[in-house]
Amino acid sequence: MSSFRIRPRFKHKLKGDQSEIEEKIHQALSDKDQFISSRLAGHLYIKIHPEEQHFWSPQLDLTFEQEEENVIVRGLYGPKPTLWAIFFFGYVVLGILTIFIGMWGLTRWSLGMSSMVLWTIPVFAIIAAILYFSAQTGQKLGAQQMFDIHHFYEETVSDKIEI
Repeated sequence: MSSFRIRPRFKHKLKGDQSEIEEKIHQALSDKDQFISSRLAGHLYIKIHPEEQHFWSPQLDLTFEQEEENVIVRGLYGPKPTLWAIFFFGYVVLGILTIFIGMWGLTRWSLGMSSMVLWTIPVFAIIAAILYFSAQTGQKLGAQQMFDIHHFYEETVSDKIEI
């Protein structure tokens, strides 16, 4: 399950009815003390129990879609939404700053003026790399819990799922 992707995902096809499969997984979760869940129509979120959670604890978002006699289950592993938002907005801010400072610096350079501001672009690249590697480190710190959630799902649906 080790991956360079920040949010691993899978797509799995099961035979049966969507509501029955959702209920089967939800019932299996009620028998496990290690996990908690929240459920919306067509969605099931599997999270680590709060007593065992830490900053980097993962969660699994399952989405169910009925397709004739099959159900397509899409799974997305990731950190808590607030943590994911911090990283996402960090990348967005760095990207926007890089574009604007790049335009400003190149404009100054083309006019023959001092363009020292362009030296901030490599600094932004270093900050983006630090964000990426901290996300990878966090993913490694939460790897055992991610394996636990993944193995729980595989046991519940009685099938091996490739991520």
